[in-house]
Amino acid sequence: MSKSTERAISQVPRPALILLAAALALQIGWQALQPKPVARAETLAAPAPLPVLNAVSLGEPIALAQWLTLYLQAFDNQPGISIPFMDLDYPRVIRWLDTILGLDPLTEYPLMIAAQLYAQVPVEAKQRLMFDFVHRKFLEDPDRRWRWLAQCAILAKHRLNDRALALQYAEDITRHARAASGWARQMRIFILEDMGEVESATVLLGGLLAGGEVTDPREIHFLTQRLEELKNAEKSSPPSKTRH
Repeated sequence: MSKSTERAISQVPRPALILLAAALALQIGWQALQPKPVARAETLAAPAPLPVLNAVSLGEPIALAQWLTLYLQAFDNQPGISIPFMDLDYPRVIRWLDTILGLDPLTEYPLMIAAQLYAQVPVEAKQRLMFDFVHRKFLEDPDRRWRWLAQCAILAKHRLNDRALALQYAEDITRHARAASGWARQMRIFILEDMGEVESATVLLGGLLAGGEVTDPREIHFLTQRLEELKNAEKSSPPSKTRH
């Protein structure tokens, strides 16, 4: 049987043990002083051109559109970090939403997340970018996309206090979206009333009822009652002063 060539620790010279312990302590101290790894947010890249995506979809553009939507929605949650929506590059986000709609024009999901997700950030410039995107896409297919412009009108009125913009969106819904629900087509009347344009609101509401556009009895009853309230408010308001 061969004898072990390993030396007992008691046989190691004391200066060598001290040097080894010092080196180990130095290594531990060095590691403790190092900053912890910080997860860095990746920048949202631009989407590939639509013709390229159509080519690589292999005849399944809707499936690819759904995958791209999932990718975009998950982008704010990266390994080790969560990116606030307000820190995203909004023009680039809009390019992604536009591309997804280009692959699947019938989907409403990009407009929904534009109005209900990305437009909710407390940054006015970014809210307006999303509103403008939704408005632009609404004009391409009003009867299918009016809900999301109505959502933007509500946000413009209550979040931005921009009643003029809210009125513009409401009027476009009335003008272009024949399939829109009654409440959306009547929105401009109540925005006008809120802006102090009681006379204009009264005229529009009277014309709406007289034109036979409203057929639901409960809706007719509500609007008729509201018309009477507007007329009473108009009568009770002080007359405007005229110059002599």
